[in-house]
Amino acid sequence: MDWNSPIEEIKGVGEKTKAYFQKLNIQTVGDLLSLYPRDYVTYKNPVKIKDLVVGEKQAVYGRIVTSPREIKVRNLRILTTAVGEESGTLSLTFFNMPYLKKVLKQGGWYVFYGRVQQKGQTLLMEQATLFSYEDYQKLTQGLHPKYSLTKGLTNHNLQKYVKIALENIQWKEEYYPQWMQSETGLRDLKNALWNMHFPCSWEELVEARKRLVFDEFFTFLYYLRQNKEATWGLENAHLMFETADTVRLLEKLPFPLTKAQKKVWQEIKNDLGSKKCMNRLIQGDVGSGKTILAILALLMTVANGYQGAMMAPTEVLAKQHFETLQQYAKDYALPFVPVLLVGSLPAAQKREAYAEIASGRANVILGTHAMIQEKVQYKNLALVVTDEQHRFGVHQRETLFEKGENPHIMVMSATPIPRTLALILYGDLQVSVVDELPANRLPIKNCVVNTSYRNKSYEFLAKEVMAGHQAYVICPQVEPGEMEELENVVEYAEKLKSVLPPAIRVSYLHGKMNAKEKNRIMQEFHQKNIDILVSTTVIEVGINVPNATVMMVENAERFGLAQLHQLRGRVGRGDAQSYCIFISTSEQKETMERLQILNQSNDGFVIASKDLQLRGPGDLFGIRQSGAFSFALGDIYQDASLLSLCSRLVDTLFQKDPNLSMPEHEKLRQNLAERGGNLVDFRTI
Repeated sequence: MDWNSPIEEIKGVGEKTKAYFQKLNIQTVGDLLSLYPRDYVTYKNPVKIKDLVVGEKQAVYGRIVTSPREIKVRNLRILTTAVGEESGTLSLTFFNMPYLKKVLKQGGWYVFYGRVQQKGQTLLMEQATLFSYEDYQKLTQGLHPKYSLTKGLTNHNLQKYVKIALENIQWKEEYYPQWMQSETGLRDLKNALWNMHFPCSWEELVEARKRLVFDEFFTFLYYLRQNKEATWGLENAHLMFETADTVRLLEKLPFPLTKAQKKVWQEIKNDLGSKKCMNRLIQGDVGSGKTILAILALLMTVANGYQGAMMAPTEVLAKQHFETLQQYAKDYALPFVPVLLVGSLPAAQKREAYAEIASGRANVILGTHAMIQEKVQYKNLALVVTDEQHRFGVHQRETLFEKGENPHIMVMSATPIPRTLALILYGDLQVSVVDELPANRLPIKNCVVNTSYRNKSYEFLAKEVMAGHQAYVICPQVEPGEMEELENVVEYAEKLKSVLPPAIRVSYLHGKMNAKEKNRIMQEFHQKNIDILVSTTVIEVGINVPNATVMMVENAERFGLAQLHQLRGRVGRGDAQSYCIFISTSEQKETMERLQILNQSNDGFVIASKDLQLRGPGDLFGIRQSGAFSFALGDIYQDASLLSLCSRLVDTLFQKDPNLSMPEHEKLRQNLAERGGNLVDFRTI
């Protein structure tokens, strides 16, 4: 079998298992090998009950001291017993595992592994895993992978199928040329994949991951550089001059531009009036005022007789931009004639929009990917703005660019990326930073708490909703079964409905929903028909609800601080005081200290850099610093040095052999062609 072989070629994978894999978007053997473990378990030697640490997963070897007792509560069968040794006793609770009543005999000795809790004076483990002493000792050797699962697929079965694939796949020859291998000292792909899935030590795992992250970064940067070669330094075919429209708008606005906004606006004006096409990234923290800069650039474009386009990652955000532009045109008598173009528009309205765009009657086009379809013909497109740039692929940006004759490019991002990294990741763009927030913004009040504060948090959510506000609750997973110890959106929404007053309207949102359903939910929330929205990080961008005043994040320790900061930016957009509640299931001192950084700063750049300073080798897995770029493994912050190395090697490659026509680069050219279509585009979480 090879990388592209269908998944059913793996021994033991039938139609039923194939259907489970399809739920995880796994169609081929290569897809399976690219489903990297989300975490690794190290089984340490059992500890005495008196030495157990609350909040940690640990093992205890002891004797069953009470006969197992079962009670039924509605559809739940609850089994309780206790284990003891000379230093104390530990209560055990199992849910819907009635067979254990026959297995757990009073007086029997077992190893119990699970997370330790404390209720009053009692130490407790819920859903502990049961082992014989001999079996547990075998587990203390090496690291054990844990995968994201779906109902019907167990972690044990996934490990089995991955091992069969690794043993039977036909491995490619190394595709990096010798000069590059010497410079990087990286493992070969076979070694990397084996040690990614089944490492014998943390050291081996770190080295394996480094090779696979290098592959991701190198492919992305190669295609980015290729794009830069094609677009950099193009002659300005749409020379623009500042008109009275932008000056009048700035005089009439109810707020003054900050110093940072004024500086960036000057850079934009200089670009539009220069001899070369603008290729500029506007980078600024959430709430720094990037949208008004886009409006000014679009206004200068239409005032010079051209068309402008602005592409957003979601229909809701595109509609909000459209409504904002309409309102500005009405309030300030601006020459905007905007049109909205999104996938959900009825066919008749789409045809009407196409005609308006082709004739030039519509001078600003706002929308989503629908703007780059073949049917859309622009009259004289001179400026292309992409909002939340990291949500679009290089190819998508190219396609929109090709709709005009060398239009100016302006992209915006709220992701707090240090300038050195931004220059690499946006290598085909010049970088402007809006590093100042408007003076009238109320600072968000933050708190970092453990799970014992959940009920108080629910009361606070209800209080804010009753005061006429709305709230977000973020969970790290979509549905039960993926990661058993983490909160999931589907069940959490039901739990909230059961504990909150019936009048409070709760709904949920996640990335597995189809686009139409996601847009409907976000629109309902925007229109105040939903009070509390339970969601994954899919709402990190793409929705602006000034009425939302609470952001509550479950399992906050599972996210990087930069991503938590992005989520926090969804609230605090109106006049009312806003709040952020970060709930951590780990009470480790280091974890709580890391989360407390969010209390110390509202600067995304500062937060990201401080987070990195606190990382240890085990934190390479399980915490994503940023969800901004959808690399499978790579994290632009913690892998910054590897990103810089890739950038340097790509530069060298383009100096030596830009078309990869030399014999020593033939295998690399073939591999890049195979990988390019999958890895170049950024994807929504």
